[in-house]
Amino acid sequence: MTYTCNIETPLGAMTAAAENGALIGLWFAGQKHYPGTTAGWHQQGDLPVFAALRLRLARYFAGEKDGERIALAPLGSPFQEAVWAALLRIPYGTTVSYGEIAREIAGARGLPRMSAQAVGGAVGHNPITILIPCHRVLGFNGKLTGYAGGLDRKEALLRLEGVALPLG
Repeated sequence: MTYTCNIETPLGAMTAAAENGALIGLWFAGQKHYPGTTAGWHQQGDLPVFAALRLRLARYFAGEKDGERIALAPLGSPFQEAVWAALLRIPYGTTVSYGEIAREIAGARGLPRMSAQAVGGAVGHNPITILIPCHRVLGFNGKLTGYAGGLDRKEALLRLEGVALPLG
């Protein structure tokens, strides 16, 4: 059974979803790739996973690097899950490019190369924003590009983490 709750953050309202005590989704209201069907979801904001999430987000938005450990269970294809696992290895306050992730995954799979665009598609479909830090991925030459929650939020998250962004 999927349980859900709404959470207010400095960057806007978010919806969280959990199953079996693990977070399966965290989306900004109105963002791209929000689940197409939420029929059967049950509002129950008092679950321990949601209490831990609220605390983690409050600490994150207060500028703390590390927060509460929360069980994550994003659902995707094996390729998407490999990309999301790579996102989890990006340290707070740092960024990588889509191409760097593509090279990492290609190397792990014994492939000579992999499409940065394919990685971008998987990054864009990350169902657990902020906690699986897709906002830390930049385009070629550090260009601020692509974020399902909107580029203004991506920029705000990176600035919160102390990332120096190029002007203009």
